[in-house]
Amino acid sequence: MTVARRVLGKLGSLLLTLFLASLLVFFSRFLVPGNPIDFLLRGRHPNPQAIADLTRQYGLDLPPWQQYIDWVGGMLHGDFGRSLQYRQDVSAVIGERLPVTFGLVIMAGLIITIVGLAAGIVAALYKGRMLDRAILVGLTVLAAIPSFVGSIVLISVFAVQLGWFPSFGSGVGFFDTIYHLILPSIALAVVFIVLIGKVTRTSMVDQLGREHVEVATSRGLTRATVIRRHVLRNAIGPILTVSGVLVAGLLVASTIVESAFGLAGIGSLLVQSVDRLDFPVVQAIVLLVVTAFVVVNAIVDILEPVVDPRSAAGAGAR
Repeated sequence: MTVARRVLGKLGSLLLTLFLASLLVFFSRFLVPGNPIDFLLRGRHPNPQAIADLTRQYGLDLPPWQQYIDWVGGMLHGDFGRSLQYRQDVSAVIGERLPVTFGLVIMAGLIITIVGLAAGIVAALYKGRMLDRAILVGLTVLAAIPSFVGSIVLISVFAVQLGWFPSFGSGVGFFDTIYHLILPSIALAVVFIVLIGKVTRTSMVDQLGREHVEVATSRGLTRATVIRRHVLRNAIGPILTVSGVLVAGLLVASTIVESAFGLAGIGSLLVQSVDRLDFPVVQAIVLLVVTAFVVVNAIVDILEPVVDPRSAAGAGAR
């Protein structure tokens, strides 16, 4: 299979997945109890004509299929509708909060990559020894800590008792924002460090037992060279595979962390919007998360044969 055909195939799968996801995201709101008009009225009881005008203003009087077509058509032109809660364009509401979530996910991703890879590599190189067992125990303990518990512990210790970091808000300016996001990014990264660490260790251990590693060692190559060229490179495939799940998981888990630290990101916005039946915002955020997940997985599938040519050879053989 040529690279061009592979890319076109992945693009087709991506578009089909996004289409099905858009159907699910849009029509699921009709299964949710409650009426967004009730939220807009905020307890008032206007005359039926006023209610009809409000319903028509937000397009809620149209058949569901027509609402879906209008919604998709608007999205293709960058129009995600109008927020019922903020009375602004959804794109503007999300755009104000997206940089906070983006910065949080980037910082958490860096922590996960550095700590998770390091833990997995060291554990694999010292397999069966005390250091390996200590790392595995540590990862097991981290896996048992939910994000909200980790957030509470970090706030209590490093913000309240020690006073090293702020416990609330996103900060003002680049460096102040980074400073405010340190604790939230650690809280967000904890569970995913376990995932990357264990996958890295398993993949490394598998490669260390392969015949080509023994041949490379017998040829007189240094251990560092063997690890870098023949072990780590071949072990990177499974690590790339879980990166798509990692991105979606970070975006979903950010809702808990942002709420705990009072961050004005799309995660906390999603929680507020669900509570207040702000369907246009909820639909846009959910579709954004699904799109990120699908796109990252497609990119990983395309890059995997480049990183590990054996996967391409295997696919061609099949």
